[in-house]
Amino acid sequence: MTDDIRLGDVIRTRKSHPCGSDEWTVIRVGADIKIKCHGCSHIVMLERDAFLKRRKAILSRKEDGQGE
Repeated sequence: MTDDIRLGDVIRTRKSHPCGSDEWTVIRVGADIKIKCHGCSHIVMLERDAFLKRRKAILSRKEDGQGE
């Protein structure tokens, strides 16, 4: 699995959030990654290493190339 993380990616985590959803949208990329829950809109900021360990799959990618 690649470490390439893009703004707007939709990811699935290994464990579900307490609201029951396991799908998140990446809303900030940098040294830390900020993700937003699809179920309850809760926002979580994780260090990049912690994010990569918790990520299970990338469901959809942002392909427009803005900001690059």
